[in-house]
Amino acid sequence: MTRGRLVVISGPGGVGKDTVIEALRRQRPRLAYSVSHTTRPARDYERDGEHYYFVSADQFGELLQAGEMIEHARVNGYLYGTSRGPVMEALGEGRDVILKIDVQGAEQVRRSHPDALFIFISPPDMEELLRRRRGRGSESEAQIEARQRLADEEMRWAASYDHVIVNDRVERAAENILELLEGRGAERDAS
Repeated sequence: MTRGRLVVISGPGGVGKDTVIEALRRQRPRLAYSVSHTTRPARDYERDGEHYYFVSADQFGELLQAGEMIEHARVNGYLYGTSRGPVMEALGEGRDVILKIDVQGAEQVRRSHPDALFIFISPPDMEELLRRRRGRGSESEAQIEARQRLADEEMRWAASYDHVIVNDRVERAAENILELLEGRGAERDAS
């Protein structure tokens, strides 16, 4: 059996990573998605075990101590990390595995899994990103401004990824990623 491929998807908060990944998984149901752990509180629409595993800082520390995390990072004051076990199991079954992680975590994965496919999802422009973030209605204006500053920093990392996908339309972004997974888009960056 052929081993699966690790696919790292990053991009600034509010760019639509979750929505694009949902579209990908509808089109390719065998594609595995790694649910990350986080110490941040759940948003109203998020469910434990589906969007994230919501854990305490102590629980997160125990996972780190046990060597269970492939990568981890502190973002906006909260810890995020990816469990090793489920990822390795799915790869061993021949399934491609998506990791939705920030740029710090992606750099850790790049060191341990240099053969992974690194995809950065970009907004059409930063004003659109700000509009999307405000449209969520889940953050204060101060939080939005802090996340927008972080997004500016994260956008500088886009050039270090194998491919940059502009999320101007979710279905098109998902199709562009599928082309990359199938080897049809390897010669160009999708936009």
